[in-house]
Amino acid sequence: MNNKLKEKYGVIGDPISHSRSPEIHKLFAQQFNEKIDYNKYHIKADNLKQFIIDFHSSGGRGLNITLPHKMSAMNSVSVLSPNAIQAKAINTIYFNGNEIIGDNTDGIGLIADLRNNFQVEIKNKKILILGAGGAVRGIIGSLIKENPSHIEIANRTISHAEKISKDFSNEASIKTCTIEELNEKGSFDLIINAISFDTNNKDIALSKNIISKSSICYDLSYNSSPTQFMLWAMKNGANIAIQGWGMLIEQAAESYLIWKKIRPDTSAILKQINVTSSSQILRR
Repeated sequence: MNNKLKEKYGVIGDPISHSRSPEIHKLFAQQFNEKIDYNKYHIKADNLKQFIIDFHSSGGRGLNITLPHKMSAMNSVSVLSPNAIQAKAINTIYFNGNEIIGDNTDGIGLIADLRNNFQVEIKNKKILILGAGGAVRGIIGSLIKENPSHIEIANRTISHAEKISKDFSNEASIKTCTIEELNEKGSFDLIINAISFDTNNKDIALSKNIISKSSICYDLSYNSSPTQFMLWAMKNGANIAIQGWGMLIEQAAESYLIWKKIRPDTSAILKQINVTSSSQILRR
């Protein structure tokens, strides 16, 4: 049992105080009667690479990567998984001898949450993604694999959306537009928000035309109460609005699987970390 107590994991970001990852991973370990040492590390960009090296050399077993390091951390690993190469971003690091390996479980986590927890299938759906940052890169490959009928990325800076479209052009034809051009679009089956309206206190200046009474709206961010995007979606007639607690847990379970070769049961974790259904999801 002593060896298990020495298994060291962690999550790094800037900021990091908000992270629930230590709580989630310790609950995972309890399912297998194990104990892990999983901590939050507040790491600035200029210390990122050295911290990862030192964590590895001190016996660390794995790391999760959160904002703003998901893209820059790619320069701190020696090997990239296919998911990480496709996403050009990593959220999970594991070690194999001297190798530092970067992987990405965000897209798998999103699909698992939609499918397993909300019975939402992506096939033949018309999808709109709001935003064009590293979080979008992490999910878009997994969305493409589910064969939607249409994917469109809307972003204030169109060149960022066009760069993602170009990078994934071998996988699918992805349309792009500015936020303002959404006024000219029809409604979408699934709208995924990757813009930090809550964090930046931004007004939600989106066209209500993108929503129909059957639209599913999913906010990649998460909070203790419904997000501004969720409230906006319901005000404008969406069928359901979900925030990213389930994705957080499902992507964490995939990281745990990479590290420990066994996948935790995620079904009860939301209740265990005191996330209420009224904050996670709104229904019409």
